[in-house]
Amino acid sequence: MPPPLIKFVNRNLRFILPVIFLFAFTSCQHHKKNKNIFHYNEQSGIATLDPAFAKNQSIMWAVHQIYNTLIQTDDSLNLIPSLAKSWDISNDNLTFIFHLRNDVFFHDNDAFPNGKGRKMTAQDVVYSFSRIIDVNTASSGAWIFNSRVDSLHPFKALDDTTFQLKLAAPFHPILGILSMQYCSIVPKEVVEKYGKDFRRHPCGTGPFQFVAWEEGQALILKKNPNYFEKDSTGNRLPYLDGIKVSFFENKATEFLEFQQGRLDFINDIDASFKDEVITKEGALRKEWVGKIILVTHPYLNIEYLGILNDTSLDIVKNSPLKNVKVRQAINYGFNRRKMMLYIRNSIGIPAESGFIPAGLPSFDSTAVIGYRYNPAKALQLLKEAGYPNGVGLPVIKLLTIPVYAEFATYIASELQQIGIRIQVETIQKGLLLEETAKSDALFFRGSWIADYPDAENYLSVFYGKNPAPPNYTRYKNSAFDKLYEQSLAEKNDSIRIKINQRADQLMIKDAPVVPLWYDMVIRLVQPYVKNFTPNSLNLLELRKVRLAN
Repeated sequence: MPPPLIKFVNRNLRFILPVIFLFAFTSCQHHKKNKNIFHYNEQSGIATLDPAFAKNQSIMWAVHQIYNTLIQTDDSLNLIPSLAKSWDISNDNLTFIFHLRNDVFFHDNDAFPNGKGRKMTAQDVVYSFSRIIDVNTASSGAWIFNSRVDSLHPFKALDDTTFQLKLAAPFHPILGILSMQYCSIVPKEVVEKYGKDFRRHPCGTGPFQFVAWEEGQALILKKNPNYFEKDSTGNRLPYLDGIKVSFFENKATEFLEFQQGRLDFINDIDASFKDEVITKEGALRKEWVGKIILVTHPYLNIEYLGILNDTSLDIVKNSPLKNVKVRQAINYGFNRRKMMLYIRNSIGIPAESGFIPAGLPSFDSTAVIGYRYNPAKALQLLKEAGYPNGVGLPVIKLLTIPVYAEFATYIASELQQIGIRIQVETIQKGLLLEETAKSDALFFRGSWIADYPDAENYLSVFYGKNPAPPNYTRYKNSAFDKLYEQSLAEKNDSIRIKINQRADQLMIKDAPVVPLWYDMVIRLVQPYVKNFTPNSLNLLELRKVRLAN
């Protein structure tokens, strides 16, 4: 790409991106890299490579390459073995015994004798999990075990290849939690050698090992030649020689790097140029077909509007939203499908079922019936609530953040047509989180991304005994709580799914939330990238990726 054009792009990007897109691809798409290295960009940067602090996607993606967990998820979010070959659960659902592989070694590191990585054992699992709940670690993941595991002897190595976990009370979703990056297994020697600087000197058992990290510039990982996993024909994984992560902060710059072949994929499309790449129906525009690959997949994230339900609070006592029929009218009163088509380019699924999103086994739009656009039904509900055609209904304030202002304005416009007047107020994300946590927000925009692949993670948002967070709406229904607790103790997955659906249906009828859409992973991928499979957690899976010639 000629330097003058690059300089011009940086100064006037908003205006000329559509013009240069095709030129950039036709002139630069054949850029070749001379090594079998996978390149991706991390716009938000990476704060740490210590899995005890893997609290956001940028950290989780990098940590997932370097470490393993006892259990992992497959492409369909089924829980399958990783470091643990198998596991047993006691009859009382309190004790879990994990049988570990005996052929797994940590990466080479100066902390080990002669710098040679040693074999991983059950003692390493005890150390890694104990480190998460150690107050001195101050891990952002301590919540995954706190109040859930036995207070005296939660973790125990029965021998080198047998690990025992004890719970304080039945909590079947613990298996999903163990697949989280927080639960990556780390070696004590390396952690103690580097102390707080372990964040920059990671050492795990994963498919790739650390080489170098210049913060804000690049992160380099190389293939672990001793990695234990093999493909179906016996070839050792991974196929790639390494990974290079760049840190361009600007999404337009990232897109140009992708066009010029210097990035192998990009995650998500910036709103400023999505219309140049995909149609309103969510398909790749014809001028891009054959040049790039568009990949979409259900993503465990739901976007919604929350409604405070605790009638002991003055803000609720004096609000028409305390009436379930008004809340239901709002749910019926706007067209989610039209909103997705015109604002989201159909990236996502209109949320016309419950709160559990598409991508989880408990999601079934025929089993959980939510709200579809029905203005006549909305008007009938308003009349029954004592507000015929909205007469007498006061203005309702909706709090949102700037990036979602367009959606809030659209919903307000639709609702106004049936007599529900919404005042949209845009505030910063930090302030909105503070107000919802303190139950000072009556009507607010929210989203919930799965922490682990289990419907419980979504139902917990409405469990009456939970504080805010996660129960930002302060919803309380004893029948719902009973179903939630029943699901926690149930071992049979098929039975759990039915229980979860009953709970979801019960809650959605009470309408403490207005579901907007179930999100989707969207990736633009170079045609030469093979076996790059998305998943509903949007985890970056590179073990089986190949870069074709």
